[in-house]
Amino acid sequence: MKHLFGPVNSRRLGLSLGIDLLPRKICSFDCIYCELGLTTELTCARREYIPTGAICDELDRFLADPNRAARVDVFTITASGEPTLHRGLGEIIRHLRKRTDRPVSVLTNGSLLHLEEVRRELALADIVVPSLDSARPESFRKINRPAREVELEGIINGLAALRQEGHGQMWLEILFVKGVNDTAEDIVALNRALRLIQPHRIQCNTVARPPAELFAKMLTPAALRDIKEQLAGPAATIVDFASPAPAAPRLPVASEILPMLQRRPCTAGDICQALGTERATTEELLAALLKDSLVQQINHNNQDYYQVPNE
Repeated sequence: MKHLFGPVNSRRLGLSLGIDLLPRKICSFDCIYCELGLTTELTCARREYIPTGAICDELDRFLADPNRAARVDVFTITASGEPTLHRGLGEIIRHLRKRTDRPVSVLTNGSLLHLEEVRRELALADIVVPSLDSARPESFRKINRPAREVELEGIINGLAALRQEGHGQMWLEILFVKGVNDTAEDIVALNRALRLIQPHRIQCNTVARPPAELFAKMLTPAALRDIKEQLAGPAATIVDFASPAPAAPRLPVASEILPMLQRRPCTAGDICQALGTERATTEELLAALLKDSLVQQINHNNQDYYQVPNE
């Protein structure tokens, strides 16, 4: 399928079917840690980047198979960029609401939450997972490198408004980069914002996959735990510093692996964990894909990652 990927095992959400709303890589941010690489179109313009009807038709084809549909715990709307840029976001959520009783989650960088229309659309979801990597303008600009018109105050106020207006869960994610947004001043500013926003959950993350910029370094597990303990609210760490293989593996297929690697770099272990596949044959298939130049291999933090080359 062109716009759907998975289902994959998500530590946070269970067995998740991803729904990609944008071509790669259109975003309102150009984050230094982004696993998809540098932003090619930095914009805050909302428009229909992919025909909404095509995405809904693809969802209908997936849901028409009751065996596949029954495996999904949650439908996760994301993008190879920022999903709220897509004007059909609300229509897609409403379509899912009519066609399935499974929860709908949306991943967003929060950059457009100052817009009432975006908050109305996100309020239709069961779970919204926005990010707020910094509440200090200096650190925000360094780590997220937003489009010129994005204002940090608008993001924070928009998050607080969504929390008050929405009926679902807000799980706020904060990704820390060593030496960029992890200072004492950053934590004080974050806590001020967290008290205003009052998310249901706070999820602490760091750079685990190959980032867009090589200078974006991960925090140690101890440093991340220390920050988590300082945050004002129910916080947990979500980064996987190691990815174990599943206990009951199955055979992999390229049609499952390639859509994953188009959207983020993965190790062989990541693929096994996400898809429940057998390690040895997963590595054999990756070797074949490498030979055919369908994927490329990069080393990050002494681990081999695979990704689909940029066109």
